[in-house]
Amino acid sequence: MLNVSRSSLHYKPKVQDDDALRLAMIRLAKQYGRYGYRKIIELLRIEGWRINHKKVERLWREEGLKLPERHKKRRRLYHRDSSVIRMRPIHANHVWAIDFVHDKLSNGRRYKMLTVLGEFTRQALCVEVRDKMNSDNVLQVMHRQLMKYGKPEFIHSDNGGEFVAEHLEDWLKKLA
Repeated sequence: MLNVSRSSLHYKPKVQDDDALRLAMIRLAKQYGRYGYRKIIELLRIEGWRINHKKVERLWREEGLKLPERHKKRRRLYHRDSSVIRMRPIHANHVWAIDFVHDKLSNGRRYKMLTVLGEFTRQALCVEVRDKMNSDNVLQVMHRQLMKYGKPEFIHSDNGGEFVAEHLEDWLKKLA
């Protein structure tokens, strides 16, 4: 009469209660904090659960489970001989880190910030903000900081164009 098969007409979906699976999944996620849903699926299967990975992934999202974010590795300060031993600051004025930060204002103008940081105290010794900054400006700022805080044993910087200028290198050699 309706041209519908008898099996589909009388089909009654099985209502599954996922609460036990959710609790097992949350328990394993708390116990193994760095494991993601793929590893939790394997642990659930070891415990005897017969489950599909898609179901666990869906429940994982619904429960709002996420891996904690990884911490960024700290960059290494190498000795002059390029050895892999990390040089740790052991007192104030032992190691200074200098670097540039670039940004834009809301009106589109660009600016540069030269930051000088004492690595032992984690104190910002100087933040110099200008539209443009070259090695001469870096020399002026560094001279002011040397007069104010004294000479550091090491200066850590990247190889930016402002830090590899010849007269800056000569000036730093005279300080040594």
